[in-house]
Amino acid sequence: MIARVTRAVSTRPGHAFTRRSSLQTYDVATVTLKDVAERAGVDVSTASRALSPDKSSLVKATTRNRVVAAAQELGYRGNIQASALRRGRTGTVGVIVADLGNPFIGPVLRGIAGTLGNRDLLPIMTETRDLSSALSKVCDKLLAQRVDGIITTAGRYGDRGLLKRVAREVPLVLAVRDLPGSGIPAISHDDITGGRLAAEHLLGLGHTRLAQLEGPEDIWSFEGRAQGFREAVHAAGATCDDIRRSIRLPTIDAGRQLATELLDRGGQPPTAVFAHNDTMAIGAIATFRDRGIQVPDHISVVGYNDIPLTDQIQPPLTTIRLPGYELGRLAAELVLTHIDGARSATDRVVMAPELIVRRSTAAPRD
Repeated sequence: MIARVTRAVSTRPGHAFTRRSSLQTYDVATVTLKDVAERAGVDVSTASRALSPDKSSLVKATTRNRVVAAAQELGYRGNIQASALRRGRTGTVGVIVADLGNPFIGPVLRGIAGTLGNRDLLPIMTETRDLSSALSKVCDKLLAQRVDGIITTAGRYGDRGLLKRVAREVPLVLAVRDLPGSGIPAISHDDITGGRLAAEHLLGLGHTRLAQLEGPEDIWSFEGRAQGFREAVHAAGATCDDIRRSIRLPTIDAGRQLATELLDRGGQPPTAVFAHNDTMAIGAIATFRDRGIQVPDHISVVGYNDIPLTDQIQPPLTTIRLPGYELGRLAAELVLTHIDGARSATDRVVMAPELIVRRSTAAPRD
């Protein structure tokens, strides 16, 4: 069904709201800028300026309000494509995420969407499931849609060439995951320091036999965490057992698999474990519980990211906080800077980590 709008037409120019001499019915789908101008009693150019985010300040407030009211009453939506052609922009920004099932990504997206919304830009969000083939298709489709910019939280080492090509065509910002040496603007986390903080916390509690459950090896975030943790443990003269296998997504199931592998190795088990993100830590805790190993009585566990509700699980999880909302906000601000063609003070921001101590860690028992 086509919605219809019945409007009053005045015989006095500029007084369309005060006197009715006839009724005219419009299909909302076919309402034009000319209809809005007639309804508001102004010429088409004035109506165009009043409805333009870039030019509305050139129109008197009273006139602008009258035009906006007329557009709302008639259901005018405007011709977005034509407007984009005139301005050379579409008012859209592509936002690519690796895994929507990762609880950490919600605050990041909220930070991006809020910042873009303040500039009347619409985020077009899509997911790759961390597949390089999907990332390639998504990028091509976004470029075909002529988005003004792209923010991606999906980027593995093998995607470097693809993302560098995309960055030559449209402003591109890496969020969360960096690609060192790529030259692509990035908002990321100091993962090396984050891994070091996790190790220092466990060492400070007295643990000397430690292990880490590693995320995918071809993602810089996890490589940095592994490096920082390993270096700190070795520097203290303690032992570090690196549990790694070919996993694509750092999920709860991945945490379960790695924890099972750790326990099945035999020998003297570690007294503390560092999981490379909170979801893997939750999976590891579940596996330990299934095997009769209590946290933290028998083994301490540290996660990474401080995703929502990690303070509500049992036991509440000690973790390294990565401020997702702030990271998303900064990524959106950086892509907006490049869309505007302005110079950025820095194209690479590395956010500092913070240790959040809860009840999943304790001193080792004899």
